Amino acid sequence: AKVSKKQAEPVEEVAEVEDVPEEVEGDVDEDDQTAALLAGFESDDEADPEEDNDFEDGAVAPKVSKKDQTALEKALKSSKSNEPGVVYIGRVPRGFFEAEMKKYFSQFGRVNRVRLSRNKQTGASKHYAFVEFASSEVADIVARTMNNYLLFGHILKCHLIPTEQVHPDLFKGAGQRFKVDPRNKKAGLQMERGVDRAQWEKRVVKENKRRKGQSKALLEEFGYEYD
Repeated sequence: AKVSKKQAEPVEEVAEVEDVPEEVEGDVDEDDQTAALLAGFESDDEADPEEDNDFEDGAVAPKVSKKDQTALEKALKSSKSNEPGVVYIGRVPRGFFEAEMKKYFSQFGRVNRVRLSRNKQTGASKHYAFVEFASSEVADIVARTMNNYLLFGHILKCHLIPTEQVHPDLFKGAGQRFKVDPRNKKAGLQMERGVDRAQWEKRVVKENKRRKGQSKALLEEFGYEYD
């Protein structure tokens, strides 16, 4: 699917209150702690507006200026000796997961790793991610080009993260298939066991009541006590 002309043009930045996103507040994992250091890096709430569109496969990156194109080509030629660069991406559209994100941003240059922040219990996207490019120059161009870019109903927020602020474990687990926290499964099994035990206790009470009834009948008719 092609990006419309309206989508291909960055929109004017709207003044916003620069506070830490809700997703990165509190005691959370290392990648969220890194995001918390980046004042003004704002992402969408987990609940998207109904009018938002989903990400469409085949979307193309916006055209870069001639100046940025020249810098991009230069960066690509020297990427072997260049240091990697990490870009924070906020307000990520629904359906824009790790594989789609890597494919999309690879149009600019080589992408080393992608880390989409997810809810540990459900696996749902928290709507912000981190992308590591092989070249820091390419990462800088991507951050400047894609910031405030309208993509499927979302105004992306892209910022280059200073090297000294990149947490060592930022990309821990990147590239691995997400697994839902087993605590949910354990809780479900415990609930099932609780139901099974309740049913078993109910059957025991019923059986004891039946036995008492038989014992009383035998005692009255034959003088025999039934255990």
